[in-house]
Amino acid sequence: MATAYQRLAERLNEIPNGFPATASGVEQRLLAKIFTPEEAELGSHLRLSLESPEEVAARIGGDPQEVHAQLKTMAHKGLIRREMKDANVGYGLMPFIFGIYEFQNLTMDQEFAHLFEEYYRQAFGTGLNSNPPLHRVIPVGASVRMDMEVRPFESAADILGEASSWAVLDCVCRKQKALIGQPCEHPVEVCLTFSKAPHAFDHAKGMRALSLGAAMDTLRQANEAGLIHTTSNNQKGLFYMCNCCTCGCGFLRGMAELGLANVVARSSFVNTVEAERCVGCELCLPRCQFKALSLESQRVVRVDPQKCVGCGVCASSCPEGALALVLRPQEELLPPPLTVAEWMAARALSRGIDLSSVL
Repeated sequence: MATAYQRLAERLNEIPNGFPATASGVEQRLLAKIFTPEEAELGSHLRLSLESPEEVAARIGGDPQEVHAQLKTMAHKGLIRREMKDANVGYGLMPFIFGIYEFQNLTMDQEFAHLFEEYYRQAFGTGLNSNPPLHRVIPVGASVRMDMEVRPFESAADILGEASSWAVLDCVCRKQKALIGQPCEHPVEVCLTFSKAPHAFDHAKGMRALSLGAAMDTLRQANEAGLIHTTSNNQKGLFYMCNCCTCGCGFLRGMAELGLANVVARSSFVNTVEAERCVGCELCLPRCQFKALSLESQRVVRVDPQKCVGCGVCASSCPEGALALVLRPQEELLPPPLTVAEWMAARALSRGIDLSSVL
């Protein structure tokens, strides 16, 4: 007989993001760490679309007051969505990634970190490696060749510039790795969130409100540290920007460690080398986390376009200006879905799931 945790895990796997089962059942132990059995049972009945507590209670046959209290507690713990719906508060199911996992940033302990690592090792290459990818790379603007047109959704600086409020928070991935005894040298407080609403983060827990200038400074500091800018794989409605590394980020680790091709979408750009400018100093080589650069016998850097994700981190470090991003060939250009809804529909089709069961 299925437990509440099994039912919740199955429900989370019906979301386009995916939450695949494992032979060991570690995904259920991971959920049991943060959900009570009662919360898991209620979560297994929720939908992605927002519902009032009364609507949830009527649909599942529960007491409206008890359901409302339980939903409030779950939202406070970062287990479900809580947003305004028609001038009232609505609640909805949230993916494990991105969603539940990231909201455990403040409460994550060693046990949770080790459970997540076990789950990552067993399941990451199955249900999460689908098209369209969950994440996409956005380039460092200064690394794009001057005569190249960069659309707003392709520029990290432009994305931040369109918001009205900003905040920085700790990278949950680096925190998780540190808790299992595998820290890296990259800075931790570099992940950015932003909103069209002014002062959205003035009183938010677990993050520090920033001005636009300070957010841009954080972006520059992340670039100087060799981190790769990534965000959700859609053009509109962006609200966060991760600054990632292959030693911490689960998605980039999937590419670098597990050889997965579809967890992160490359940017529309690829690195190129002006051979006459390259002096073979090798400063760029350790900056590339995907081993896309090598030094030829003529002491000129060569780029492997299949490995290059178009982040521009190496180009921004070249003192000679020998490296720059250019547009990929037209047949390789695949703009991200316009909205989250379009992304969900395409992802559901790719995974062969019926969205009507969770919407």
